[in-house]
Amino acid sequence: MKKIYHLSTCSTNKRILKELKPGKEYFLQDIKNEPITSKQIDEMKKLAGSYEALFSRVAMKYRKWGLNEMKLTEKDYRKYILEEYTFLKRPVIISGEQIFIGSSPKNVASAKAAMKL
Repeated sequence: MKKIYHLSTCSTNKRILKELKPGKEYFLQDIKNEPITSKQIDEMKKLAGSYEALFSRVAMKYRKWGLNEMKLTEKDYRKYILEEYTFLKRPVIISGEQIFIGSSPKNVASAKAAMKL
């Protein structure tokens, strides 16, 4: 599978997509307009190893909802990501059996290298 979960209104995601230049073989899913399904989050978790790895603690609602003061479980991470798209650490790039989560320069460089294979 070759897929990129992103947010089209996010300037960081726009910059990363411009840098990666994904080909037509990559399906782009704007998570605001096309919410993530249970099946999709479960597929991401298989590749990532945990739901926590997919969860963004920098989302504005993380503190607003008081999640920073709670002890979250894997079940909680999954629930919140499905409930609110901003809790997905993005972009999430799936290239075959590899997954790249987030916008760190190292992660983007690794994704770029994997996409060129």
